[in-house]
Amino acid sequence: MHPPGASTVLVRYGDLTTKSESVGKRMRDKLAAHCRSLLAARDLEADLDLRHARAFIETDPEQVEAVARAAADVFGVSSVSVARAVEPTLAAIETALADAAREHYTEGSFAVDARRATDTHHFTSEDVEEGGGAAVWEAVDADPAGPDPEVDLEDPDIVFAVEVRPDAAYVMLDRIAGPGGFPLGSQAPLVALVSGGIDSPVAAYEAMARGSPLVPVYLDLGDFGGPDHEARAMETVRHLAWYAPGEDWTLHRVPAGESVRRLADALDRGRMLAFRRYMFAVAEAIAEEHDAAGIVTGEALGQKSSQTARNLAVTSAATELPIHRPLLAWDKHEIAQRAREIGTYSDATIPAGCNRFAPDSPETGASLEWVRDVEPDGLFEWAWADAAAAEGVTVDPSEPDR
Repeated sequence: MHPPGASTVLVRYGDLTTKSESVGKRMRDKLAAHCRSLLAARDLEADLDLRHARAFIETDPEQVEAVARAAADVFGVSSVSVARAVEPTLAAIETALADAAREHYTEGSFAVDARRATDTHHFTSEDVEEGGGAAVWEAVDADPAGPDPEVDLEDPDIVFAVEVRPDAAYVMLDRIAGPGGFPLGSQAPLVALVSGGIDSPVAAYEAMARGSPLVPVYLDLGDFGGPDHEARAMETVRHLAWYAPGEDWTLHRVPAGESVRRLADALDRGRMLAFRRYMFAVAEAIAEEHDAAGIVTGEALGQKSSQTARNLAVTSAATELPIHRPLLAWDKHEIAQRAREIGTYSDATIPAGCNRFAPDSPETGASLEWVRDVEPDGLFEWAWADAAAAEGVTVDPSEPDR
């Protein structure tokens, strides 16, 4: 829902507004580059005007909604609004508000919320709210078939928002939430261990939202992976690539089947802990090759037997790299909801059969000494050899089902 004649997308920044001017400038430049790559990938033509506290995208009214949706996918953006830009005068603002009311006010209560970026105008925010409110009321009340206007400043059904800046005023109705965080590329890359399940794509997305590009890694479990295991992992990475089409989306497919078979033959208790230590060793080897600063996983504290607090300490000890767990304190329903929002949920729930590797008696509170004692002596050598044999698979972005 947007005002008639709207052709501007107003973009609000996230945490980057807390940075110094020099750091903020670099981050805004990265945000702009990411935004332009998204617009180009979605065949949208627009002009981006990057400023200190806001960005403004001018486009054709017919595609302004699509441009807004693309801008709302940019990491570092807190929210966007489709706006009608008018002269920064009370008369122009009131006219635009009346036009918006005639088109969109169908029932319920309303309020006008106005803000000024500077105090250089010959009117206050209160003047805009009072005059604009009167303009909305009169526009609605003049239609005999229309609703009875009602003002509610506390909890209105519809808010007519106005942002007044030195060169223009922007009239808006809705906000589209963005991912927030920091622009992609403002942090060092991270290796993302992507299994294709619900959790790992969400964790990878959250890492991107904090500014880290990804080096995606998939472990091919061979006979233990199930026929759809790789397919769903590939599809979730394609969906992640949709949010950053300008990045290098080479999926590193690691031939782990033989190592997993050896682990299955050698261990029952402690098998999953040894496997996760192997997995982190693989990730560390690939991180070293790509100058990545850490590893990101979808682990959540206590969600599985291998993810108890004690077991996380044991598996983390397999690498000197930091292991980032964005979902550590999330409940499963929160993770599933986030997966639906970013469009990775459907593919992640395809049955894949990889639970056949799980032992009959999982270990929930192992010590590091015990795991080192029971795991195969050559475990890390297997990991390094498998990482060296990884195949790079180019992944093309695919639109998520949101």
